[in-house]
Amino acid sequence: MKSTRRKFIANTTRITAAAGLSALIPAASKAARPSTSANDKIIVALIGARNMGYGILSHAINQPGVECAAICDIDDRVLNEKTEDVYLKTGKRPQQHKDFRKLLENKDIDAVIVGTPDHWHCLAMVNACQAGKDVYVEKPMANSIGECDVMVKAARKYSRVVQVGQQQRSGAMWQEVMRKIKDGDMGQLRKVQIWANFNYGVGRPKMPDSPVPAGVDFDMWLGPAPDRTFNETRFHGSWRMFWDYGGGLMTDWGVHLIDMALWAGDVNDPPVAALSSGGNFSHPDHAHETFDTMSVSWQMKDYAINWEHTAGTQNGPYGRLYGLAFIGNDATIVVDRGGWEIFPELENGRYKVPAMPAQGSRGETHEEHVKNWLECIKSRKDPNCTVETGRNVALYAHMANISLRSNTRVEWDPVGGDFGKNKAAMTFFSPEYRKPWELPKI
Repeated sequence: MKSTRRKFIANTTRITAAAGLSALIPAASKAARPSTSANDKIIVALIGARNMGYGILSHAINQPGVECAAICDIDDRVLNEKTEDVYLKTGKRPQQHKDFRKLLENKDIDAVIVGTPDHWHCLAMVNACQAGKDVYVEKPMANSIGECDVMVKAARKYSRVVQVGQQQRSGAMWQEVMRKIKDGDMGQLRKVQIWANFNYGVGRPKMPDSPVPAGVDFDMWLGPAPDRTFNETRFHGSWRMFWDYGGGLMTDWGVHLIDMALWAGDVNDPPVAALSSGGNFSHPDHAHETFDTMSVSWQMKDYAINWEHTAGTQNGPYGRLYGLAFIGNDATIVVDRGGWEIFPELENGRYKVPAMPAQGSRGETHEEHVKNWLECIKSRKDPNCTVETGRNVALYAHMANISLRSNTRVEWDPVGGDFGKNKAAMTFFSPEYRKPWELPKI
């Protein structure tokens, strides 16, 4: 793989990662790399190491023929801790970086994992593609629809293998549920009900601003987001409850669950419209901007999809704090990561489909998703969750949030690829990046 990768990025040009900044990243050729043998090593690196990103890296380096060359994080404590962990696991100490652009200059790196907060996904992923790296990017694919559109263009222009971290696509249990639905075992699919109720959705108890912790490059953490003071409640562990960095429960758990609702009908297009109601009705002593209470209806062509969440609670339908109910003419299939079951409809005193005892989970699916990504790096095939899939699911989640933020019914314009004349909704379509960062143009 090494020789083919080096040939692949030969004859490249140099591009600037951000306006006014001097770090240069090599741009990849548009040609696809040839397939490689199973004996070739894959050299990976991690951008954003604190939580899920390091989990994905751990699964990657547990596979044969995979090595970690570098780790990037803006927090010295996290950077040192994860570097030491990799050294203890592999006997090799990865390079350390606090600026991802320096990491991408390393021509030995074949692929990168993007585990940053959501507002950083677009820049890190696009620049990695331009540098000739394949990418595993956490979900949601980006913090806005406009950024997702740019990322799709980058992945295809530079012929990169990009896996979006919607790992249920690689899960045997979820694949079995999808077969049941698509084979017609529950009759015609009419509606999907989704819910996700979690305590963490209301954020952390409010705290006053404080000095930036030692060893943290907070200006780099903010990146393209607006400049502001440091506050613990907007940082590690709870940043996603603020619009500049994330989209709350809707873009966290919502992306995973909406993905399954769309997969059931092989839906690859935006909805006709989204209409949301709710707001921030509880926990005024907790720091959060994203909605703690929310109901959403997406207008679809062939079946209905609805969402509910009440953050700060942990109860839900069918005794599950989160899950999906696929409602058909003949039965309802209820599923979460712990397992699934069928509730048949009755007709003349008899079940319309055979009853089935509850089925248990077949285990955690992150490792399978990582394996699929690594296999596709070698074969150059599309992975289980392509950039198009990641973009479409993120679009549904963002449309739901935008409907409530703009207090409008958000209709999708398939010609313009946006919200048409809905000026209130269009305000949230793409972010305005803080200088000197700029939204990439592909």
